[in-house]
Amino acid sequence: MKEEVAALNLGNKIRNLRKQRVLTLQEVSDLTGLSKPLLSQIENNLAAPPIATLIKISTALGVKIGHFFRDHEMGDRIVVVKKHERYSVKKLFHHKNESTVGYRWESLAYPMVGKQMEPFFVEIEPRKEDELLYNDHKGEEFHFVMDGVVEFRSAEQTHLLEKGDSIYFDSSIPHAVRGVDGIAKSLIVIFSSK
Repeated sequence: MKEEVAALNLGNKIRNLRKQRVLTLQEVSDLTGLSKPLLSQIENNLAAPPIATLIKISTALGVKIGHFFRDHEMGDRIVVVKKHERYSVKKLFHHKNESTVGYRWESLAYPMVGKQMEPFFVEIEPRKEDELLYNDHKGEEFHFVMDGVVEFRSAEQTHLLEKGDSIYFDSSIPHAVRGVDGIAKSLIVIFSSK
């Protein structure tokens, strides 16, 4: 996992942007609600952030999440990401108790600059109900189940989504997902306003 995270180089990109913004780890911690030790682990490529955590960091630093996947500024209005070109992050850790998150994600449109949505391919592992980890962040989300069964939960609703089903929701609502009877595969698109 460490080698995979280091290859993606998220930590250095986050640290460099934080320093450009003249922010301390404590200030980013205050802005995101994430602990200083976790932020330090992320910056040192020792922990890979889940999507929601990366969105909180990017929002605090004033950029879109896609900023961290570009090696240089690109101005293309049409981008193609081949299957072998996807950025993939597997073993993730949750910011509250640093347990594993239970999914692997791949960024599908990282080269596009200034986009209003972030599409991901996600493999969602099964887990026990008491191990569910709830996330929330600004924006809206759309999930389309490509294979398997996904259980979606908020504080007030539970939905079982099978292959071909979809759900669209306000992602500021704390939410959690888990695979049912095995790993499920979903297309997840996160929308954010300018």
